[in-house]
Amino acid sequence: MRLTFKLFALLDLICFLFMSAQIWTILTLFAELKTDTFSIVKVTLTFLIYLSLLASAAGQYQFKKYGMIVYYIQFPFRLFLLVFSIGFITLLSEWLNTGPVFFSWLFRLCVVAEFFRLYYTILSYKLFIRPKQSPVSHLE
Repeated sequence: MRLTFKLFALLDLICFLFMSAQIWTILTLFAELKTDTFSIVKVTLTFLIYLSLLASAAGQYQFKKYGMIVYYIQFPFRLFLLVFSIGFITLLSEWLNTGPVFFSWLFRLCVVAEFFRLYYTILSYKLFIRPKQSPVSHLE
């Protein structure tokens, strides 16, 4: 169990490293960004998810409650911004020069894997983090 969460932490660090180039591009071209609402929201969320990746990685590496909670908060934004835990595998289609069909399948795999990670995190939270209440405690 703890080893799996250390793997999740490593995957978050890999996401953090891959997003660093995107953040650097945003910072260097900040004056040229569009000023419509959607662009501002997307850039703001990108910065927030970038910073929160370190928090979730640290928390999940230590198997702490806050690491799981940060991941829960991140999840919808990960889907919106396409920041997937194993998203780096989509680079295989570029490196192998295979084309859009292979990329499409890898992308689907990333989405499914993200939902499995969410399920596993929720299950782990219920089993190990959240205190169990006995039926007798409600009667006292």
